[in-house]
Amino acid sequence: MVIACLALTCSSLLLAQDKTSKPPAKAAPKIISLSGCVVRSETAPGRYTLEDPEAGVKYRLTGTDVRDFLGKRVEILGGVPARRLVIVGGLTPNANVAAQAGAMDPARAAVASAGGSAGPGNVELTEFKVKSVRPVSGGCPN
Repeated sequence: MVIACLALTCSSLLLAQDKTSKPPAKAAPKIISLSGCVVRSETAPGRYTLEDPEAGVKYRLTGTDVRDFLGKRVEILGGVPARRLVIVGGLTPNANVAAQAGAMDPARAAVASAGGSAGPGNVELTEFKVKSVRPVSGGCPN
């Protein structure tokens, strides 16, 4: 009898906890301000990039249409979209490096785990989702 009462009490406490617990709230996306020149993408027609020659950075622009600001210096507000979790199986960085473990030169292992250096071809630019655009003073190199 005592065991039955104890089991009933514990199960009711567990049910009460489940009802009062709230799902974790999502953090609000951080708004970032960038400035630079709007340039037509070299790889895809109808796409635009933001280039800042002084800082040496480029972003692929998505979201709000920036076509009207082509060739002009602008300030944009927006953010970098959150990446979704991707699970990849297998040995990292590859079976050969993983098998050598500590016998491999650490510098060579670091290069292999980083994926090597960029070779020829298209480099995927960081996406920046534009919320708003406004022109600013200053010119853009042609």
